[in-house]
Amino acid sequence: MSNRIDVKKTYKLFINGAFPRSESGRTYEIKNANGVFIANLCLASRKDLKDAVVAARAAQSRWNKASAYNKGQVIYRIAEMLESRRAQFVDEITVFTGTTKIKAQKEVTDCVDRLVWYAGWTDKLSSLTGALNPVAGPYYNFTLPESMGVIAAIAPETPSLLGLIDAIAPIIVGGNTVVVLASTKAPLSAMSFAEVLATSDVPVGVINILTGKKDEIAPWMASHMDIDGFDISGLDAQSHGAIRIAGAENLKRIFRFKSADPGRILAFLENKTVWHPIGL
Repeated sequence: MSNRIDVKKTYKLFINGAFPRSESGRTYEIKNANGVFIANLCLASRKDLKDAVVAARAAQSRWNKASAYNKGQVIYRIAEMLESRRAQFVDEITVFTGTTKIKAQKEVTDCVDRLVWYAGWTDKLSSLTGALNPVAGPYYNFTLPESMGVIAAIAPETPSLLGLIDAIAPIIVGGNTVVVLASTKAPLSAMSFAEVLATSDVPVGVINILTGKKDEIAPWMASHMDIDGFDISGLDAQSHGAIRIAGAENLKRIFRFKSADPGRILAFLENKTVWHPIGL
């Protein structure tokens, strides 16, 4: 009979490509569907959010300047790495949520397929939203999609992994960087996904994942002056009014989505108009 002590995994935040503890030192317990303790998760603080936004801002220019082909490769690589750890994610979703293995397998499959789908959009955005505009004069006038900057997102509680990917992928496709708050009740697969990101080709700072309480983090995200857009899809409808008011001070673009579609990408893009003289 073995007397070995079960070693519980410690889950930290994912900021700037590293796994720091919350500066506040606060944690909270997560348990499986049967109420058995699984691990401690960090309760992110306002300082953690600030650090994540600083990292996202520092990475945004370089990520935005990467070619569409390169962005697509990076996102596809995330899908590859997630696929290679399929069994781990299926087990985590099954044990933690109490769902069936078949449903957990379907969620992981949907996650991989969703990443591949978004990767395919990187080199098509200019065709979808760009234009050569007719003007009166010896000029060319082009409309081109440009990234908005640093975007915050609140992932839905369920499905915890697919909801997280639906929050992250459309934001980074267009050249934005993201700070996302994972599901509060089921954050385990989100932090395992952070390990996937750390072993993928994603530049540091492009994706930052926090864990903690929505009612704490969301108002800070809304009022943060260096966050340009906010996906509030994971928030309860009752809190939307207060969040929109808090975000109005810095003219933050705030959106809520119900499904995965190209409009989710376009919401966090801006149109840039370029004038160029016609040569003789």
